[in-house]
Amino acid sequence: MQSKSKETYVHDVFENIAPKYDLMNDLLSFRRHKAWRAFTMRKMNMQPGETAIDLCCGTCDWTISLARASGTGKMVGLDFSRNMLDFGQQKVDKENLNNQISLIQGNAMELPFENNRFDYATIGFGLRNVPDLVQVLKEMQRVVKPGGQVVCLELSKPTWQPFKSIYYFYFERILPNLGKLVAKRYEQYKWLPESLKAFPDQNQLAAVYREIGLRDVRAFPLTGGIAALHIGTKGTEEA
Repeated sequence: MQSKSKETYVHDVFENIAPKYDLMNDLLSFRRHKAWRAFTMRKMNMQPGETAIDLCCGTCDWTISLARASGTGKMVGLDFSRNMLDFGQQKVDKENLNNQISLIQGNAMELPFENNRFDYATIGFGLRNVPDLVQVLKEMQRVVKPGGQVVCLELSKPTWQPFKSIYYFYFERILPNLGKLVAKRYEQYKWLPESLKAFPDQNQLAAVYREIGLRDVRAFPLTGGIAALHIGTKGTEEA
């Protein structure tokens, strides 16, 4: 799939599934995505007043978690789907976090911010959907301050049997039909397993982190490897 056609298709997918996105996340992760995010927040160890940009923020669950952890720091949630942002804005309104969180429609491949702006750049379950994951990681690295962290929480590839076979059967055969039943979207959820096939595994993604110059790269497999957390730090001498 050419990058532009992928970008267009992914945009259409998320515009369409926005109303059922949170429910389908439960099905996609065996209801583990909230626990994964809590684990990620502990590893990040965000301090009061620190700032973050949350790429592919979707309906803003992680953006809100970041705002709560910081307490006073400004957060930016960025997504290219207007429908996703509209659902996210409802959550931000409900949490009374409008003074702390700004939501913008934008492209993760070309962030509209200057260098060295944020303490963290995060992306949750979005990196496998972008046209060029290396470009997105470079942009995340660019906009964090020296010493800042680039954090990715994403689905990954289980490595041990028989769990691997069971998971792929669920992911490729059952999940699309759940998408059809729950979200009335079969083709969109059939595409999700396909998006994972070409995505790097845990070790390959850690290698990409190192190749672009991130330091102290840490990778954590989650729930038998069906997801993984990657954290890398921008060098303090980088401008």
